[in-house]
Amino acid sequence: MAKLEYDKTGRLLFTKEMKEEYTLLVPQMLPMHFALLVRIMQTEGYKVEMLNTSGKSILDYGQKYVHNDACFPAILVIGQLIDAVKSGRYDPHKVALVITQTGGGCRASNYIHMLRKALEKADLAYVPVISVNLSGLEHNPGFKLSLGFIRKAVFAVFYGDLLMNVSNQVRPYEVNPGDTDRAIEDCMDFLLSEMNEGRGMSHKTMIANFERIIDRFKSIPVAGEQKVRVGVVGEIYVKYSPLGNNNLEQFLLSEGAEPVVPGLADFVIFKIYNRDVDVDIYGGKWIKQAVCRVFAGYIKKKQRAMIDTLKRSGRFRAPGDFDELHSYIKGYLGDGNKMGEGWLLTAEMLELIHTGVPNIVCTQPFGCLPNHIVGKGMIRKLKDDYPWSNIVAIDYDPGATKINQENRIKLMLANARGLQKQHEEEAAREGEPAGV
Repeated sequence: MAKLEYDKTGRLLFTKEMKEEYTLLVPQMLPMHFALLVRIMQTEGYKVEMLNTSGKSILDYGQKYVHNDACFPAILVIGQLIDAVKSGRYDPHKVALVITQTGGGCRASNYIHMLRKALEKADLAYVPVISVNLSGLEHNPGFKLSLGFIRKAVFAVFYGDLLMNVSNQVRPYEVNPGDTDRAIEDCMDFLLSEMNEGRGMSHKTMIANFERIIDRFKSIPVAGEQKVRVGVVGEIYVKYSPLGNNNLEQFLLSEGAEPVVPGLADFVIFKIYNRDVDVDIYGGKWIKQAVCRVFAGYIKKKQRAMIDTLKRSGRFRAPGDFDELHSYIKGYLGDGNKMGEGWLLTAEMLELIHTGVPNIVCTQPFGCLPNHIVGKGMIRKLKDDYPWSNIVAIDYDPGATKINQENRIKLMLANARGLQKQHEEEAAREGEPAGV
């Protein structure tokens, strides 16, 4: 068994010896993205597992070991990790828990401290917790983010975004149920195979892989009339995680809607952009700003390549790029509004409205003050400016019932279909011959 080592502050370290013996457990948020990221970590020599667990025990552990004023995503993420350690599937003395930190004042920085407190309460203080961050917040001898890993992670974000984009446009219309899921598996297989062989990581091969993914989804037979499109926005975890939003996308599909979910790339660029803006607003070193701009430019180049490939497809709708998304927010929120999802959340709602998706579910997790300000707090303003927008805020918390959430979404869908019918009738009347 690896010897436990601590730093000067008393923090338990993940050592080089642990890298050889321990299994890293990763909470799930985006199934396709995280599957790629986990495989990348495996190619770096780590034993890694992504948790796809669900069930009441996760919520029970979260409520038991996390303060009841904490946000709902914290309760679920920490509950899922502790549930895994206590499940009996792993040797608790041979696992480490992985969690992200962004360096801001919100969930993505504070979970790690809450998780360590929860482990102490659960008599699991000997389980190491690894911070994944680019801010130099914590260091571990046995876990390092190399430039190669970061580069591969960027590619994984865009492959995941593209798969999510095209699958959501195909699944509601597939003639043969299951075709979309099979296409995702096929694409994941060849992407992971290439990653294992060290391929698919150049700009040129990335574009070739984008085209290969699109061609695979274009081959799926589709039929049926255009369904009501419903955008999904909100706090990042509840927005994406099936565990956090009670399988929201699946519910929308079952109700005859087409989910439209903004990609992860915009959030990544948003976080880098915030560090750039900090220097302008609060002061700081020019070198930090220069590095941020180079890194953001690198990722924006990949984003534009994905968007251009979608546009060339002649089949799939393409999202706008980050700069276009940023332009929507002018007159609504400033760049300094960046806690949590910050201005990005409002910008995503504006982009959806401007691109023909006025029907929006804004996922509101309990305890997330920033989200309530830039999400629910902006809905009235958006409805005043865009009366045809049809936005519903859905609360996700330990006491919220799934049936109540679904009923509110059903009401929004009924309004959407009513508005769609009204627009069709108005269009028909405008096209009628004079005197009719």
